[in-house]
Amino acid sequence: MVQSRMNLEEFQSKIKTTPALLVHFSGEFCSVCHELKPKVFQAMEENYPKIEVLEISVDEYREIASQYEVFALPTVMVFFDGGEFIRKSRSFGVAELVGEIKRPYGLFFE
Repeated sequence: MVQSRMNLEEFQSKIKTTPALLVHFSGEFCSVCHELKPKVFQAMEENYPKIEVLEISVDEYREIASQYEVFALPTVMVFFDGGEFIRKSRSFGVAELVGEIKRPYGLFFE
C-alpha cells in the first residue's frame, strides 16, 4: 500500500504508467473506509499481486477526488492499462470486488 503524496497531474501520470492500479479513496471521518481498507488491501495482495494499491485521502486531495467524480466514500477504482475498469462506492463486499477483478486481471497478466 502506498499513501499518496501527489498532485492531479502526477496522479493522472500514475494511472497511465501503471499496468494495474487500485485506488482506494477514503476520508478521515469515514468509519467504513477504515474498516474496509485493510480487507481490500489484503485481498489484493493475496489474489492479485501485480496490482499496485494506492490510497487517496479526499480530505487532502479534493482536486483529485473531484476530477474523478468521487463523491461517496469509500470509493475503489481499478485501472488496467490506463483505463478505468471497475468502480465501487459506499457498501460493497470484498469478495464481490475480487470476483470482478478476476477477468480483466487474467486478460492483462495471464
